[in-house]
Amino acid sequence: MAKPNYQFEKRQRELEKKRKKEAKALRKAAGTGAQDATPGSEGDEAGPADGADGAAPAGQADKPQA
Repeated sequence: MAKPNYQFEKRQRELEKKRKKEAKALRKAAGTGAQDATPGSEGDEAGPADGADGAAPAGQADKPQA
């Protein structure tokens, strides 16, 4: 029976970690660049949350306004 080559296995694990780290860095860089291209896009779709559009905020529709 052949002996296991632990050095080869360790090197393969290290290379896989390196590939994953590089891929994560690329995803992070691509995500950051996309967000910088559209400043202020975070939360703009929902509209104002304070009821400035005339509608009552959520959970206060049945309360009388002062």
